[in-house]
Amino acid sequence: MKQDILLLFGGCSSEHEVSLKSATTIINNIDKSKYEVHLVGITKEGRWLLYKGNDFDLSTNNWVTSGIPAILSPDPTHKGLCILRGEGQEPIYVNIDIVFPVLHGKNGEDGTIQGLCKLAQIPYVGCGVLASAVAMDKGFTKIVVEAKGVPQAKFVLVKERELKQMDQVVNKIEEAFAYPYFIKPANAGSSVGISKAKNKEELIAGLNEAAKHDSRILVEETIVGREVETAVLGNEEVEVSGVGEILAAAEFYDFDAKYNNAESKTVVDADLPQSTKEKIRAYAREVFDAVEGKGLSRVDFFVKEDGSIIFNEINTLPGFTSISMYPMLFDAAGTPIQELITKLIELAAL
Repeated sequence: MKQDILLLFGGCSSEHEVSLKSATTIINNIDKSKYEVHLVGITKEGRWLLYKGNDFDLSTNNWVTSGIPAILSPDPTHKGLCILRGEGQEPIYVNIDIVFPVLHGKNGEDGTIQGLCKLAQIPYVGCGVLASAVAMDKGFTKIVVEAKGVPQAKFVLVKERELKQMDQVVNKIEEAFAYPYFIKPANAGSSVGISKAKNKEELIAGLNEAAKHDSRILVEETIVGREVETAVLGNEEVEVSGVGEILAAAEFYDFDAKYNNAESKTVVDADLPQSTKEKIRAYAREVFDAVEGKGLSRVDFFVKEDGSIIFNEINTLPGFTSISMYPMLFDAAGTPIQELITKLIELAAL
């Protein structure tokens, strides 16, 4: 008997379009002999729409024009999807066995959808509420990982309200460590809102830009090194993939370099000493454990010229696009994408 899977995509996030690409990949590769897939897209405005079409290229947005209003009910007695039929008509309830959130960034990767699934008492793919919220906030991730002793860049956390006293903020940062700095919104993914500051003017501009995306801002020292990533799969017992490398076409791997610049490339087997790779994989386990990770995560590091390893960030709902490192790493490790998707669903928990 097939399991009913609710696949959520889109979302009120700066990564909405990336989610559509990831969802398209998953829909086209999920084992339909095992799973009955119910597609619900969330528009940028927050509307939930059930899509019943046969065209799985969700990037065309045909799901918006033909979708039927439907929501995941928080009432556990409903056991799933509530299809809204208009004024005077009773809603229809569709039983859902597992929720597969393919939502990147805010309002999907930050614990909000995970909390809704817990209210509904429906198992879901990926990290729980706490892990999702902590890992989504780069500042809190830093604090949690620091307690594990995993090496990471020096950092300063800034709140948006502090920018009213910009001179004080600038002084605090300049006293902490030297230029250049990386400035990041604490709660934004896919390198959205990130900038590099080589002087005071660029620092102020970067802080103001980051504040457009989040009320908490992370300022980090610049680490010069190779950008590498590894993928984690599992709950209590976890599997860590090999180590891949990002070859960014731009000065750093921002959103445009990642998704719009064909010169950016990914390598699924980084040319590094085996001992370095093993240490990276061990650190990835430590970080995943530190945030109480479950299901999946991609963990990113820098490798400096002297061979030292610096933790960068953890992503609890990594992309599943054609250029995404997470599925590519596991494919290289002998787990093709259909099998990977099945494993993730089997790992779903409350």
